[in-house]
Amino acid sequence: MSQQYLRQCSLVVAPASGQGLELGALRVVFQTNRGDIQTPNTCDAKVYNLAPATARRIAGKQPEFTQLILKVGYSDQPVAQIFAGSIKQVRVGREDQKNSYVAITAADGDEAYNFASVAFTMAKNSTPANAIQSLIGTMVRNQQALAQSPSAAVFSSSGQQITTGYVPPLPNNGSVRGQTFYGSVRDQMRWYCDTFDCKWSIQNGAVTVIPKTGYIPAPAVEISPFTGLIGVPEQTQNGLKVRVLMNPAILIGQTIKLNSDINQYRYGLDNQSIPFNRQLAASNVKINPDGMYYVMRAEHSGDTRGTQWYTDLTCLAVDATVPINNVQQAAITPSAAVPRY
Repeated sequence: MSQQYLRQCSLVVAPASGQGLELGALRVVFQTNRGDIQTPNTCDAKVYNLAPATARRIAGKQPEFTQLILKVGYSDQPVAQIFAGSIKQVRVGREDQKNSYVAITAADGDEAYNFASVAFTMAKNSTPANAIQSLIGTMVRNQQALAQSPSAAVFSSSGQQITTGYVPPLPNNGSVRGQTFYGSVRDQMRWYCDTFDCKWSIQNGAVTVIPKTGYIPAPAVEISPFTGLIGVPEQTQNGLKVRVLMNPAILIGQTIKLNSDINQYRYGLDNQSIPFNRQLAASNVKINPDGMYYVMRAEHSGDTRGTQWYTDLTCLAVDATVPINNVQQAAITPSAAVPRY
């Protein structure tokens, strides 16, 4: 287990060729937004008090760097990547008369998500796995073609590599007829993944497919006051909220094992709240008796010169059950009609 002290940070800005500039030794303040939805993950990072020449290389009229890679860790472990993406905007500002900054906004897989297009057919008897791999391969080829000839498009290539991430086992039966895929890859991926009750996203450049009723098979990350848990987890309408010390081992789509008390959500006590109470109790926002939760969102926030160094999780219960009596008792039904005056 990591001792979780003496924090380490590596922030690299790099051109399409990949040879980067390390900025982690300076003060870096960052916030990443990462989830299991197909919209690209984002990162906002501020680097303080850069030399004017270095700031111009990052934020000039013709910026030299197009990619951002962020890694964090502690002194007793190597740094691990929590974000990789293409730089979308750079801003230069000043907090006061002493401290200037360069603010960088980046998106993960933004070009593949927004601009990759597809036009091909799959032969009869092709399997779902073949179709998924062909769609992901189209994203990869779009990126490779763009890197070779960026002038052919209305935008410049960042050089971020798109790869294949986790894809669950899919049915082996082949299609009874040929299939045509045409349009934007993101629309075709969403439609095809929905067909097999899955969802897709891009995680650090890797196209990942996760079953809507499952998770990525990997050892669950232990979460307790002894492994960095901050405060008490809170059950909300949108899932279980958990804050821990910065932990790059917690990945989207995988599971955590929570060993802690939980502050439970308060149900409404009127008749109108009964259907909503039933819906909440039957959904994945309920509490898992074994402490197993699926990581739906993992947002990292840090300051290499400040106190902020957290990972905020939004989790859903894995295979939890709730007795129906608990729901019926969470509403107050009037025993008699209230007489009129």
